[in-house]
Amino acid sequence: MTILLVLIGVIGIAILLGIYALNAQPSQIARVLRIAGPIVLGALGIILSLAGRVAIGGPMIMLAFALFSRLRKYSGVSKAKGQQSTVRTAMLEMMLDHDTGAMNGVVLAGSHEGDVLDELSDDALLVLAAEMSGDHESMQLLEAYLDRRMPEWRDNFEADAGARSAGTAQSGAMTHQEAYQILGIEEGASAVQIRKAHRSLMQRVHPDVGGSAFLAQRVNEAKDFLLRAHEDGS
Repeated sequence: MTILLVLIGVIGIAILLGIYALNAQPSQIARVLRIAGPIVLGALGIILSLAGRVAIGGPMIMLAFALFSRLRKYSGVSKAKGQQSTVRTAMLEMMLDHDTGAMNGVVLAGSHEGDVLDELSDDALLVLAAEMSGDHESMQLLEAYLDRRMPEWRDNFEADAGARSAGTAQSGAMTHQEAYQILGIEEGASAVQIRKAHRSLMQRVHPDVGGSAFLAQRVNEAKDFLLRAHEDGS
């Protein structure tokens, strides 16, 4: 009877997970499997305990609870920090998701002031690029977005080539708040956290992996600025 109850429980959970897997994204499936492990273990422990096998079911329930508690603690830490970086120029504020590498931004000046990049049409983005061609930093930031969304955008862009030629961005003096926003970490982060956030971001923004030279430069500047502040004790 005990074996039958266990088998029914396992088969039922397996069927539910199978139905979910048919309609879910891979990232969602991985997240559910991490959660499902402790749940399945706890369920089996409860079934065995109700069937009189407390010596086996009790430890399984305790182990499931420990695994679930650890999962909650780990998830809380990962969600609290390092989720999004923000880089701001005179005309554009760009956000980069650390997990997916997705970029989006808000226009700060010009005819599209207040508009979100993802909500603009391709033609509107080309108009925006023409407006930003005189602002070197803003243009480089927009180029990073356009290269991901519209790889062939330069073929249709007719702004003056000299205005949008590559070069070293002339960034203004960085502040503590800006550096933390670029790295996507909370103020007061340790040197270890700063270096970890820097490594993670460079895997997304470095030109060698299809990223942006401008973004990579700003990420490096933010790391160096904060590490110097740690060394100076400020």
